[in-house]
Amino acid sequence: MKVIYKLQLVASLLFVLHSSSSAQHKPPFYDDVQAIKGYDRVYSPPQHPILFIGSSSIRLWVDFAKTFNKYVVLNRGIGGAVTNDTDRYLDDLVFPYEPKQVVIYVGENDVIKANGGAEIFEDFKKLYTHLRTGLPNTPVIYIAIKGSPSRAEHLPKVVEANALIKTYIETASNIIFLDVYRPMLTKKGEMRPELFKEDMLHMNADGYKIWNKLLIPHLLKD
Repeated sequence: MKVIYKLQLVASLLFVLHSSSSAQHKPPFYDDVQAIKGYDRVYSPPQHPILFIGSSSIRLWVDFAKTFNKYVVLNRGIGGAVTNDTDRYLDDLVFPYEPKQVVIYVGENDVIKANGGAEIFEDFKKLYTHLRTGLPNTPVIYIAIKGSPSRAEHLPKVVEANALIKTYIETASNIIFLDVYRPMLTKKGEMRPELFKEDMLHMNADGYKIWNKLLIPHLLKD
């Protein structure tokens, strides 16, 4: 009986170690993406939507359905995502929907670990190049990285990344650089805490009002 018990214990430990090892080898947000894909199998997504992708500023868009009720839209933002995460899941969260237009907000989370704005820019170029392999002619809107009070120390990276991305986009076709950075500042160039929730990172409805006003004129109607 002791031998059987020991064998069972070893088998249990091996299972736990294997499960832990498998979990460690999952790329970031793998489970989130699988949950989204599972949801799509139950509830069919709209055909050829305006697809919103990126990080939490997309996922948490205040009154998303109400704001864009005149458009066919689909929100596939993932909270916490960096540019490389969005790039990694293009085959899962972008190409299958065959979107007629793509709206991207990603890059702000990159500032924490990036050595500078140039590094964020390089990751953006990689994402955009891969996006164009599957959607060569689809109109794209890239929303500039906003300045968040809780990340004030990283603002030089934000400014540099925005400038590089804007210059690059100006030479490309079917893509718009939507500057939300400057409209969210005061006339003196200071950040406006009243546009943010208590965490001073995620926007409240007033912040999104600025984005909506800038974005909606560029969205494609049916």
